[in-house]
Amino acid sequence: MDVNVQAMIFEFIGGLGIFLLGIKYMGEGLQKSAGDRLRDILDKTTSNPFMGVLAGILVTILIQSSSGTTVLTVGLVNAGFMTLRQSIGVIMGANIGTTVTAFIIGFDLGAYSLPIIAVGAFLLFFFKNSRLTNIGLTIFGFGSLFYGLELMSSGLKPLRDVEMFHDLTVSMSDNPILGVVIGTVFTILVQSSSATIGILQSLMMEGAIELKAALPVLFGDNIGTTITAVLASIGASVAAKRAALTHVIFNVIGATVIIIFINFYTILIERIQTALELNSSMTIAFAHGIFNVLNTIIQFPFIGLLALLVTKIIPGQDTIVEYKPKHLDPIFIKQSPAVALDQAKAEIVRMGEYAINGLEETSSFLNTNNSKHEDMAIQLEGAINNLDREITAYLVELSGTDFTEMERLNHSTLINSVRDIERIGDHFENIAELINYKISNKVDITEQGMIDLNEMFDLTILTVKEAVKALDKLDREAAMSVVQKENEIDNMERKYRKKHIIRLNEGVCTGAAGIVFADIISNLERIGDHAVNIADEVLGEKH
Repeated sequence: MDVNVQAMIFEFIGGLGIFLLGIKYMGEGLQKSAGDRLRDILDKTTSNPFMGVLAGILVTILIQSSSGTTVLTVGLVNAGFMTLRQSIGVIMGANIGTTVTAFIIGFDLGAYSLPIIAVGAFLLFFFKNSRLTNIGLTIFGFGSLFYGLELMSSGLKPLRDVEMFHDLTVSMSDNPILGVVIGTVFTILVQSSSATIGILQSLMMEGAIELKAALPVLFGDNIGTTITAVLASIGASVAAKRAALTHVIFNVIGATVIIIFINFYTILIERIQTALELNSSMTIAFAHGIFNVLNTIIQFPFIGLLALLVTKIIPGQDTIVEYKPKHLDPIFIKQSPAVALDQAKAEIVRMGEYAINGLEETSSFLNTNNSKHEDMAIQLEGAINNLDREITAYLVELSGTDFTEMERLNHSTLINSVRDIERIGDHFENIAELINYKISNKVDITEQGMIDLNEMFDLTILTVKEAVKALDKLDREAAMSVVQKENEIDNMERKYRKKHIIRLNEGVCTGAAGIVFADIISNLERIGDHAVNIADEVLGEKH
């Protein structure tokens, strides 16, 4: 390989690596400086699509990645925190927010990149204060971004004299579709539209590509960036798949519309460049920003239509675990504490049903080793944790009201039951982790061991069902049944532990399998304890 070609390739790929690292560190630093509350920003500011757009812009500026914001949005839709319509607004905002990186790059600070890196490194290595180290991480990433650009520009400079590359740019000017394809493919490979736009800016600065050839590549970058959300939606809920598809459709429609009017758009950007005396790099930033703002303005009125379209393309019923409470209306806290208690109980019963479903999914995971059951169990445990926080806060606020003696007892029962159901969630999550360990370490539990585990699982699930029923209906008979079944679970745990020790002594069972088996039955026994605590609350017998 020619030494000059080798140096060019090495400078380009090295610069690209440092650039990507810079974006990552800058985003991480900004995110940590913001208090890592991005999920809350999206959750609490997306009451309507317009607020969703603003939230998408803000979060994307903070994490410096539209793909990251869209993946976060897909996760929130998957968890039931956000509807499909709300997510479309966030995705539109993310596309606008990501243009900030291009504007940052437009300020040519390459000459100062090394001192900026030095300042960031100084803050990172010589201070223990987390706020200062987060600022240091942001500054270090900021400097690395420009240093990476400098190296890429240096590596790309010889391309302007390469005839083959010159012919390619002419072809892209004459055939915009080719430019779109190149931009899409390269962004899919690099997994960062900011990086590919940074490369475009470098090529423009070096005079290796003209605006008319660069714009189609820019639009292709916007299509390519959607692949990250598509990958994140694989195996997710129907609603999450629809959110990812919305991102693809939104960007493809935008690119298609602008490509149709590419000549007009090129003239518009050239006039802005002349009027504002923009350098080549900032011209690309303006082209990118105006494209995404126009795309959002054009498609914003059709959010409902977009939602309908993706629902038709991806049919099916949503299997979403809803994290948010359905029954906790704050108006009843002051107006009618008795109704508020009923509302809280209805939510706790719903939480209990999630615990039952989580146990059933964990049992299925044990028998099938299919990770979809583990994923659903973990989702259910997350929902239980969130409901625990919401219900507890509601009950704490309710405790300041005037109760009758009976209402005070009911309030105490509900507070204690919430805690027990939350602990059941923790225990089935522990079991899921043990099963995961069993699978990844190829640990085999004996046939008799599996029979014992399934028998204990079935009894535990039945016991929790009876406990939730007892709480829901204040059914003393169901509560007595829970006490009886919990005694059976205790006896089972002792019996199976002895059988397991015999298998170990006989060499039938391995040590690793023995540990997994013992820990699973221990968690099931504790779940039984929490079920009986709920039953004792109904019976009025507190331990």
